[in-house]
Amino acid sequence: MKVDPMSENKGRSLKTILKTSTAASLAAMMLVTAAPFTAVPALAAPVEVNAPQVPSFGDVVEAVLPAVVSVRVQSNVQPASSDESNFSFNFGGRSFEDLPDDHPLKRFFREFGGPGMEGPRDRGPRAERGPQRLRPTSQGSGFFISEDGYIVTNNHVIDDGAAFTIVMNDGKEYDAKLVGKDSRTDLALLKVDSPNTKFTYVKFADDEKVRVGDWVVAVGNPFGLGGTVTAGIISARGRNIGSGPYDDYLQIDAAVNRGNSGGPGFNLNGEVVGINTAIFSPSGGNVGIAFAIPASVATDVIAKLKETGTVSRGWLGVQIQPVTQDIADSLGLAEDSGALVVAPQAGSPGEAAGIKQGDVVTAVNGDPVKDPRDLARRIAAFAPDTTVDVTLWRDGKATEVKVKLGELPADQAASAGTENDAAPAPEAEQELSGLGLSVRPADGGKGLAILDVDPSSDAADKGLKAGETITSVNNQEVSSAADVQKVLEQAKKDGRTRALFQVESDSGSRFVALPINQG
Repeated sequence: MKVDPMSENKGRSLKTILKTSTAASLAAMMLVTAAPFTAVPALAAPVEVNAPQVPSFGDVVEAVLPAVVSVRVQSNVQPASSDESNFSFNFGGRSFEDLPDDHPLKRFFREFGGPGMEGPRDRGPRAERGPQRLRPTSQGSGFFISEDGYIVTNNHVIDDGAAFTIVMNDGKEYDAKLVGKDSRTDLALLKVDSPNTKFTYVKFADDEKVRVGDWVVAVGNPFGLGGTVTAGIISARGRNIGSGPYDDYLQIDAAVNRGNSGGPGFNLNGEVVGINTAIFSPSGGNVGIAFAIPASVATDVIAKLKETGTVSRGWLGVQIQPVTQDIADSLGLAEDSGALVVAPQAGSPGEAAGIKQGDVVTAVNGDPVKDPRDLARRIAAFAPDTTVDVTLWRDGKATEVKVKLGELPADQAASAGTENDAAPAPEAEQELSGLGLSVRPADGGKGLAILDVDPSSDAADKGLKAGETITSVNNQEVSSAADVQKVLEQAKKDGRTRALFQVESDSGSRFVALPINQG
């Protein structure tokens, strides 16, 4: 007799069948594995690391941030008229000027006004237009050093500015006036007049306590991004970057970029150890090498600017060069230190005191002189008309002369090799007069990197942009604004009204013709 497999389950509910089958399966599993049935374990606890906590810069930043500001600068510019707009057309290799007189485009511009055409929209020559107007030209950083509104920044941030606006960390804006500036140390002092406001301010650190390896917190406005904080260490002291005779920079590795200029670098006590001024940058961006004016230099200069608006410096008036070991050996000097006098300048205090060619200045008022820049800084620290004792090495022995120092004019352009030698600072902008371009020598010394383009200029109309490089003008290589001006002056003498600029960008090289200022 066959039995239906399902017949045994007849009369039983599905629930009973499932329960019985499940129990049997579990029993069979236990028999096969010979192991008891266990529940799934709970999830493990999250990872926790009981390591020592690294100190935060948060307390320092919270305290100093209200004292750091953005400095916006406006300069006077002449408004452009429509007749000076530079239209750029190309028709089968021909320019607008090459089109025949009866061409439709020429008839159109003759009727409605255009490049070189008299028409209803022509506004007349530049001299007959209205007064100059203010336009934004630069932006940097600064910080309050007093509750009544004195602000320190870089000279190259505010140079040639006509109006200044201070933007606080909370967004409030104040007008500021220029108290004074000093191009040789690249420092400037502004003042906000707001009698009912007490500003949060910071103080300068003691240079004697600043060490290589100490933490430094840089606060500023890189690329216009206000209230940006970066941190690093002081990498070196006494750096000479060729910006002038008073170079004595701190080198820091905190990230500093364009717009940080004039901003402070703080120690962990919230004191300003340096003023961020320049960067070394083969690429144009931060590579971890920045330079700051030390607190000791800034303290002295800012005090003089606050008092008189200018900085008066002593002047010796001798052309000097370093003492190498070979020179020291030939002169019988025990060390290769001091400053060798190449020649005293005619009519200078040094010449009047009897300093001669071939003398080596070894000390001033008994303090040893290390090199020419050290001599320049020491002499500049004295007020004009101060009498100092200058120790010289002459004819194999030491001698001493008294020198009544003169005054170095604030705008004097010292010649190379003097104790007041000055050169353009790295990253410092140079203006191409009449072209609406701000430039600096390109990395590698070839060409001029464009930093800024006046939006109302012909250069802007022709498509020149910040970040591009001018490599030549009229097929002559250029590496400074002076080189360009020289080429343009020659072009004027040759009767040309335009100059041909070769411009390189990421997309390649091109030529752009720009009008020459005939003024």
